[in-house]
Amino acid sequence: MKILFKWFLSAFALMSLSYIDAGIAINGFQSALFATLVIGCLNLIVRPILVVLTLPVTLITLGLFLFVINAFLFWMASAMLEGFQVQTFGHAMFGSLIYSLFNIFIDSALERLFSTQSQ
Repeated sequence: MKILFKWFLSAFALMSLSYIDAGIAINGFQSALFATLVIGCLNLIVRPILVVLTLPVTLITLGLFLFVINAFLFWMASAMLEGFQVQTFGHAMFGSLIYSLFNIFIDSALERLFSTQSQ
């Protein structure tokens, strides 16, 4: 149940990005749900490979290169989908940062919600 809540809230966060940044466009809530699913799959499968391959650069930049990896995956998801567009890599960088902040808030809120229900 928690996963479904996180998925819907993350899709809502992705939809709200299109109102925050004009360089990010989403064609409806269904496209946001699908984009959220694709971003999650890319983070699950491709991100660990990229992190290992770019480990020297990540160490030299003290972990800041991870922001570039996140933006690349965000941009890659938009390239794979028709209903989700990101105009430039700069918009992908900003969008992935804000989307990550939204997801931190969502995880925190859901953790509190589900931990109080189990007591």
